[in-house]
Amino acid sequence: MRIDAITLEGFRNYAGSSAAFAPGANVIIGRNAQGKTNLLEAAALLASGRSFRARSDSELVGFGRDEAAIRAEFTSGGRAQKMELILRRGRRKTVTVNGVKLRSPAELSGKLTAVLFCPDDLELVRGGAAPRRRLMDLCIVQLRPRYAAALASFTRTWEEKTRILRDAEEKPSLLSALDEYDDRMARLSAELIHTRALFLKRLAPEAAAIHAEFSGGEKLGIEYRTVGGIEDPQAPAAELYPLILRHMQARRAAERAACSCLVGAHKDDLEITVDGAPARSFASQGQARTAALSLKLAERELHFSESGEYPVLLLDDVLSELDEGRQNFVLNRIGGGQVFITCCEDDRIAERTGGKVLRVENGVIF
Repeated sequence: MRIDAITLEGFRNYAGSSAAFAPGANVIIGRNAQGKTNLLEAAALLASGRSFRARSDSELVGFGRDEAAIRAEFTSGGRAQKMELILRRGRRKTVTVNGVKLRSPAELSGKLTAVLFCPDDLELVRGGAAPRRRLMDLCIVQLRPRYAAALASFTRTWEEKTRILRDAEEKPSLLSALDEYDDRMARLSAELIHTRALFLKRLAPEAAAIHAEFSGGEKLGIEYRTVGGIEDPQAPAAELYPLILRHMQARRAAERAACSCLVGAHKDDLEITVDGAPARSFASQGQARTAALSLKLAERELHFSESGEYPVLLLDDVLSELDEGRQNFVLNRIGGGQVFITCCEDDRIAERTGGKVLRVENGVIF
């Protein structure tokens, strides 16, 4: 799995620039605000169809432009392929793979896989539940493309039920639809919870092993937290469904009072501990970074065990925050697949990787 070449036109600060990449390490150097992270953002978009930085596609289109394009040549499953993303202000993006236009960006699942780690990923440890759910969902979508449809259906159902709860005071007749929405939301929650639990069963021991080696023996714990009353979230979805529905019905009055959905897969979380202590409250900056990066490296290993190919690994200004010993650990763990690493001009990371060096200056790749 690798990106062989990329062309950016009107994307962020790239008026027009192209680059070819090595199958191993690619080190992207340059001063701040030159476009290093923008290049990684474009690579991540090829895999997921979504930006990890922007709320809308309009933010990705360069100043004074109405349209941006990302064109790439990539290799997946030993086959050379092509992809094009067209981003337009005020309109939905279009995605074409090997000349075939996809019906939605969700169909990108499985075409090109990537794992990203950026400074904001410290929120996996320090932040609320949303980044941890997103970690699970983004990885599962790439491993199990059908999961994307279930996740999208759940999100629509949750949003529609929330609108009913919020508008019911002015339009009481809307409440007649709650039974149907509860049933649908419970069924979809059961499917998501079952899949997430099985995913975590594989991710947790892999991340713990990496973290122990990375940190010099600290114990990383990851526990799945979901709907109350569910003792075994790995149970088949058909067994989880009535438990979720029963809990949802018991909270009906509370949901109406709060005007929000209080039960469902949208409330799931991961409890992360380091040596038994809750990492969110007690982990140091270094411990949080090590734990978050261990999760991402474990995600990479899961991709490899599934497909026999490493996903493209995107490391945005990460190694510069680690001491030399932990830098060496990461550099020794990322062999075997394609890696993009951004760093400042004065870092020694470029020479230590032995990979291809690309310089970015004012939106141009050299």
